[in-house]
Amino acid sequence: MVTSKAIRISRSSGLGKAEFRALGTGAVVVTTDRDRIAAATMEVRQELALIDAACSRFRPDSELEVANRANGHLVVVGPLLAEAIDVALRSARLTDGDVDPTIGPAIKALGYDRDFSQIGSGTGSAIRFAPVPGWEQVAFDRRWGTLRLPAGVQLDLGATAKALAADRAARRASAEAGCGVLVSLGGDIATAGEAPSAGWVVKVADWHGSGPGAPGQMVQIESGALATSSTTVRRWSRAGTTVHHIVDPRTSRPAPVVWRTVSVAAASCVDANTASTAAIIRGERSPAWLSRLGLPARLVRPDGSVTAVAGWPAEQVAA
Repeated sequence: MVTSKAIRISRSSGLGKAEFRALGTGAVVVTTDRDRIAAATMEVRQELALIDAACSRFRPDSELEVANRANGHLVVVGPLLAEAIDVALRSARLTDGDVDPTIGPAIKALGYDRDFSQIGSGTGSAIRFAPVPGWEQVAFDRRWGTLRLPAGVQLDLGATAKALAADRAARRASAEAGCGVLVSLGGDIATAGEAPSAGWVVKVADWHGSGPGAPGQMVQIESGALATSSTTVRRWSRAGTTVHHIVDPRTSRPAPVVWRTVSVAAASCVDANTASTAAIIRGERSPAWLSRLGLPARLVRPDGSVTAVAGWPAEQVAA
């Protein structure tokens, strides 16, 4: 992931920076105009609050959880949740079901049934595996905003909603602040407006909270987005079994760790995150797949060896 501490800002750069917690992760806002950081951050906070109220699976009062409890009945959803569902279903189509929003029951069965900060490790009941119903069972009409989930089917918008939040927040903040804005949510980055003259300089690493000495690579972003999926974070154990949060919908189990981390650059954070998540699941097939799509990517194996594809910049100096 892109580390917040490694978004380089010098006193002479004129950039503004703010950090806070949101959506269960670390959020970073950077502006090309230091004097506009407060205005941009307020817009980002407001956008993330809207996403949380619409899409959180950890809030019983969220619009998503109300829909998940409808038990097969037709429900009408608001415009923001409708957009998030549409994005999730598009990601499922584009990845042939590798990124599937109906993994909700499978994720809960593994023990990820509350905010990650509240999940304990070690003892407890054994890991269970619940089948993934499949995204094709979701009956959704974007035009009318209606959703019907068969009984037992629950949506987990997870990563795509976070990526959508980054995209929306960056656009909203840039429009209000009148300058270039970068938004990072747990290391998933979206940009809007004009970039700094040297580009947005960030460090790609396994975890967004990594210190400056952690393994990774410094890269420059001129526009668009960058997302990272990793099996090294959001890991927990239950009755001696260690699992991670990226589930293969075909097996209902955490994806085998062929790549510990995959970072992808794309036009939007949603597209970048969709590709990085699917790449973790696809394993050895991922470099060829990402190359065919023309998506620059950095794939890191468990031993730390790196495979770069589709024009991802060569590593100059290990950080």
